[in-house]
Amino acid sequence: MKRFLLLACLSLGLSARAADHALVIQTDFGTKDGAVAAMKGVAVGVDPHLPIFDLSQENTPYDIWEAAYRLKQSAPYWPAGTVFVSVIDPGVGTARASVVLQTKNGQFFVGPDNGTWTLVAEELGIAAVRRIDEKTNRRAGSEKSYTFHGRDIYAYTGARLASGTITFEQVGPLLPPAVVSLPYQKPALEKGVLHGTIPMIDFHYGNVWTNIPDTLFNALKPAYGDKFTVVILHNGKEAYRGVIPYVHTFGDVPEGAPLLYLNSLMNVAVALNMGNFSEKYGLASGGDWTTRIERAK
Repeated sequence: MKRFLLLACLSLGLSARAADHALVIQTDFGTKDGAVAAMKGVAVGVDPHLPIFDLSQENTPYDIWEAAYRLKQSAPYWPAGTVFVSVIDPGVGTARASVVLQTKNGQFFVGPDNGTWTLVAEELGIAAVRRIDEKTNRRAGSEKSYTFHGRDIYAYTGARLASGTITFEQVGPLLPPAVVSLPYQKPALEKGVLHGTIPMIDFHYGNVWTNIPDTLFNALKPAYGDKFTVVILHNGKEAYRGVIPYVHTFGDVPEGAPLLYLNSLMNVAVALNMGNFSEKYGLASGGDWTTRIERAK
């Protein structure tokens, strides 16, 4: 029976080897030109059976912080062995290192070491970091190309790693177990005041997400209907202040009214029901956007 199945696979042109690990790609290239398709073509050229998925190709150009948060947001839901290629790389062609980060949950992150790995390194832990050896892990014929490492180095190396063409040890030399880290306000509770960062705006709706987890928020013993003073600052300068009720979901307040809630990542967030909070108040996200939250007095 096993011989019959093997012959059937071969007759259909299917690979008899074990399934590949997924390759997940994130860029700021958009999809209006052929850049992303070129990267995927390189990956398919390595292994035509490789499962390839998009994380996002519409990241804000040059925004390394956003890239870091998108990885934090999605990586925990992918299995061990998944290879993420992330190319938000304003320093392409410069001396910044090209690396593969292996996290303690068995995932791999391929791209420039420019701060992109800040949040997954913290959340998933660093198992090892290797610098990509571009003599052996670079698309043949691309040696004179300096501005498309996403295609020539990262997609190529990521595909080779995901497909099992190379092992992690064959990526290149081992580096110290550390990556470039972007500065930001880590969540903290001090004298009844929660401090955190605005890591992301929920772009479609304008909801303002914080990095304050429910476990820390619960230290304030909140109950639905309680009101909290929310202050949002940009580079230390106050950009918004308001008193907002903590509720279960959007429909618990009238249309257009503000609400404080726990988002899908179980972090504190603020929004307008059927409205755009960030747009109304001119707010954005990143390491230079911070928040303070406390019970209203």
